[in-house]
Amino acid sequence: MTRVVLLGASPGPENSPTGLRLAALPGNPTVAERLRGQLTSLDPRLATIESGDVATALRALADVAEAATENLFIIPENSVVHDELIYQITKAKRGALALVAKEPRPEVTEEEAQDAQEDVVPIDEAEPEIGLNRLEGLPVRSRVGKSRVVSVGTASHAVTRPNAILLGPLHVSARNAPMLAQTCRELAAMADTFGEDDDLLQLIVFGLVRNGVSVGIRGRRDLFYRRVTTQEELNEAGAEMAGMNEDRARLNNAVKGADGFFTTYFVSTYSRFIARWAARRGLTPNQVTLISIVLGVAAAACFATGDRPWMVLGGVLIYFAFVFDCVDGQVARYARKFGVLGAWLDATFDRFKEYVVFAGLAVGWVVSGNSDDIWILALAAIGLQSVRHLLDFSFGVANRRKPPSPLPTLALDAPDDRSLRQALTRRKVERSQGLRGVLKMWTKAGKFRAVHWARKMIVFPIGERFAAIAITAALFDARITFLTLVIWGSVAAAYTLTGRLMRSLV
Repeated sequence: MTRVVLLGASPGPENSPTGLRLAALPGNPTVAERLRGQLTSLDPRLATIESGDVATALRALADVAEAATENLFIIPENSVVHDELIYQITKAKRGALALVAKEPRPEVTEEEAQDAQEDVVPIDEAEPEIGLNRLEGLPVRSRVGKSRVVSVGTASHAVTRPNAILLGPLHVSARNAPMLAQTCRELAAMADTFGEDDDLLQLIVFGLVRNGVSVGIRGRRDLFYRRVTTQEELNEAGAEMAGMNEDRARLNNAVKGADGFFTTYFVSTYSRFIARWAARRGLTPNQVTLISIVLGVAAAACFATGDRPWMVLGGVLIYFAFVFDCVDGQVARYARKFGVLGAWLDATFDRFKEYVVFAGLAVGWVVSGNSDDIWILALAAIGLQSVRHLLDFSFGVANRRKPPSPLPTLALDAPDDRSLRQALTRRKVERSQGLRGVLKMWTKAGKFRAVHWARKMIVFPIGERFAAIAITAALFDARITFLTLVIWGSVAAAYTLTGRLMRSLV
């Protein structure tokens, strides 16, 4: 469950969405009515906070945060937003996440860009400023980096080179709720220092960042969000939103963004459409998992014959067993049907399919008149893969227990963010030394496409394993398959174990 907090139209009560109606929707609902309808599935007892008086609103939000035992989703009441965007933000695993829009760069010629670049002062030397530019009706007073909000300013708090606005939706995890409550009370006590154009949600993030909370960022991407204050803006927003394919975005989101090379280019390019077809016909993720298991067992049976035509068919079947293994998760994410049983079945029978295929390959080798020494390789492959799964699981559990690295803090009444940015620079330098520096350098190397995919493939993920089994079994024999699995698996184990030892020591 998520605790939902609706903020009255911000800034100013004259922008209330009460009278703004979406004529294109059935029932001609107001913006607020539509938003409430979208959010009641998350929280049937929505908390509404009027934002006319900043101090009162902040104290009310502090009360809600103090009483909350679940994650909080804070959103302005005059928001027009896709359901899928709400879903994606509320399912984020960050301790705090804000929707942002970066200020667009002006279109200039190459010569003008070069001249401008020569005149730009490096950000480390830039002077903090009060952001006066506006974007979508909001003052540009936030500085965002690649993954989080770096600094936020107000009408009386300068920020170094602001480049973005905080659009509105803010998701705060339950563990950060006490800090949110404390921050709101501190902000309420200094409400007289804020300007009339300071946005309430931007003020909240201003306080969180200065109190050391890491606020992640995400953009709208292929989904829609906009705050509206007039009927004209609402009509424009409705037309723009209608022209966007929300279902396609939902389908794309059903595909994992961090899959391996083989899965990304040889499965996910079309498996998402199978997932949508299955979901629309009422197939559950568990039923799709069952299809994958049946195909895996059938592949093992084909391999067990030892005959070349059946080995080729086995390679085809194990490929499609993996396809449906991907589809079951995509159906779950697309249809939003999650369950403990499904997660357990998926993880357990992934291993079952691999091991039964190993057994089928070994049996096929023996029945073809070859030595039964193949079982040594089969057991080596099973043992190696079992150890890798155990290490993956244990490291994942230990990593989740590790507290996040603290960020520098800054007094809320500090007039600018100069000392905060200096502290962040020192932190960056410290984290670039020793093992941290090596790990950071290796992470940065991932921006090169070849390195990115090489790192994905070297760990020998399930997609690459199933591809290796299908190709080597169909074209060669079980001995080559097992040698490939053992050699590549050993390299992967050494690589991942080295990386995890290094990360455990920093």
